Amino acid sequence: MSQNVDQPVYGIGELLAVAGARAVPVVRALPDGRLADPTPCTDYDVKGLANHLLHVIVEFQKLAAKKDSDFTVTPDYVGTDPGWRERFAEETGRLAAAWSAPGAEDGTTGTMNMPARIVGSMVLLDLIVHAWDLACATGQEYRADGDAEPVVEQLAGAVAEMAPTARAMGVFAEPVPVAEDASPFERLLAATGRDPHWVRD
Repeated sequence: MSQNVDQPVYGIGELLAVAGARAVPVVRALPDGRLADPTPCTDYDVKGLANHLLHVIVEFQKLAAKKDSDFTVTPDYVGTDPGWRERFAEETGRLAAAWSAPGAEDGTTGTMNMPARIVGSMVLLDLIVHAWDLACATGQEYRADGDAEPVVEQLAGAVAEMAPTARAMGVFAEPVPVAEDASPFERLLAATGRDPHWVRD
């Protein structure tokens, strides 16, 4: 299928800046008293997911620069740094800048030995989906419309490509059925194994 020449092509760094702008207010509003609450990402409570997401954001800056990342241990940013919410905002800005640098999307990256744009899409997916996870877990609204629509569009294609491998590795659960009138973001969440209408039990 030929690409519509009138359709804009967005850089990963540009999309990360948009996703970051949606994620930062959610993280800043996470109450200390809700850190042990469950999230739609069943492997993590709020604190664990915040630590995971911040570590992903830090390490994927290295991958943008074609350096090796280290995911063997996730530091306890939340438990050891009183300013972790502001650090999240700062690191999210650095992530967008790293993936906006010349050459960041070219070739393969780091020990993953995968196309750089796919690697960038992986952190983009984590940023938008885990921000939604955290918002749902703490009763916040998360919207992926307006200027976030190109993010969802980019990720729809990336998730379709990554899904079989991600499910085999246990990263994605089986897709969740959605209504015919589901939004593109609801379909994206469902493709990762999340119920777009998740509520805490």
